[in-house]
Amino acid sequence: MRKPLIAANWKMNKTTGEALSFAGSFGQMFYERFEGDDTPVDVLICPPFLGVPALCAVFAGKPVNVGAQNMYWKEKGAFTGEISPSMLKDAGCSFVIVGHSERRHVFGETDEDVSEKVRAALDHGLKPVICVGETLEDREQGKTHEVTSNMIKAAFSKVKAEEIPSVVVAYEPVWAIGTGKEAKPGDAADVIGNIRKTVDGLFGEATSDNLRVLYGGSVKSGNIRSFMLEEQIDGALVGGASLDPNEFFKLVEIAHKTKR
Repeated sequence: MRKPLIAANWKMNKTTGEALSFAGSFGQMFYERFEGDDTPVDVLICPPFLGVPALCAVFAGKPVNVGAQNMYWKEKGAFTGEISPSMLKDAGCSFVIVGHSERRHVFGETDEDVSEKVRAALDHGLKPVICVGETLEDREQGKTHEVTSNMIKAAFSKVKAEEIPSVVVAYEPVWAIGTGKEAKPGDAADVIGNIRKTVDGLFGEATSDNLRVLYGGSVKSGNIRSFMLEEQIDGALVGGASLDPNEFFKLVEIAHKTKR
């Protein structure tokens, strides 16, 4: 069985001090509830770049992963404002979000950019969380499967079959991110099922059995259970609801109770 993963994407929120306050509150609840390192749910927190070193220090040796929200694929060079995979690894990161819709639609990242970042992440021992999802226009035109499959094919173009267990996919319909609207669990599971079919088509039958696929898009404690009940969905990439330590802990606990 694939281990559930609940991931927090804080986006451009929280100073370093606020991040440390969150870590203290969430960590206390999490450690009291789940003793030992073999926790039943993987937890990932992705703060802004400035919060990465602080959280990596706080959670070092603890069963809470820290990741980045983005990176550039080059090792070093004249790339003002960018962060390299080796810098993230050196800071203590274990994951990195790649291809979030806000990176694609606000900052113009292309499918080729995403594939380069995925390859670089894997080369540096980082687990990429690859975001894919359709716009409202795509959905209304019946192109959801086509759009997400094409994103998957591009993102996995430089991935090797044996690396699949180190990759995470997050299905985030663009129209559901930060809008308060969520996909129906059955619809999300259908799209994720097609994502798995696409991966199997690239690498061989049942390859996607080792691939964790999350749902993201206005996930909160009031609706996460309905998504976790779907066999195809292995967890959630959470935005606004991850900013509050109590709410985020509820998400982790509900995922544990639903998936065990």
